[in-house]
Amino acid sequence: MSGQTVEVINTDAEGRLVLADAITYTQKTFKPKIVIDLATLTGAILVSLGHEFGGLFSPDDELAEDLLAAADATGDKLWRQPLAESFDRLIDSQIADMKNVGPREGGSITAAQFIMRFVDDGVRWAHLDIAGMVWSDKAGTTYEKGATGFGVRLLDAFVESTLQG
Repeated sequence: MSGQTVEVINTDAEGRLVLADAITYTQKTFKPKIVIDLATLTGAILVSLGHEFGGLFSPDDELAEDLLAAADATGDKLWRQPLAESFDRLIDSQIADMKNVGPREGGSITAAQFIMRFVDDGVRWAHLDIAGMVWSDKAGTTYEKGATGFGVRLLDAFVESTLQG
């Protein structure tokens, strides 16, 4: 939808293509100042954070700090992950604007870098990779066994603090 081309080298990474179009559509239609996406985007985030934290990716330090504060307030724990040009180059393609996946190493980071390529200049953006947090085999303090609702409380707290600030 953005007009960028993607070399699909892994058909199991189709969700990021849909997310990229959803972000493009949202920006074209609603012109938001902030975009925060939550997705069970990668199994790779489980390797680094297990079932203890969702991964937070954002080039915007203030937005990241606000989301971390909301995470602390609600118990929907996040851990900030890096974004960098060196990771972004890993998804460059010789036949398209980008590949849909990078190498195995840094998989959650290259997935976030992929999504970031669809965020318009001037739009504050954060990606939460919540693959390890959306389901639990046992009850927690804020959820029963099964679906956890991870991120709902966090976004509610973030929106409330943003509107008050």
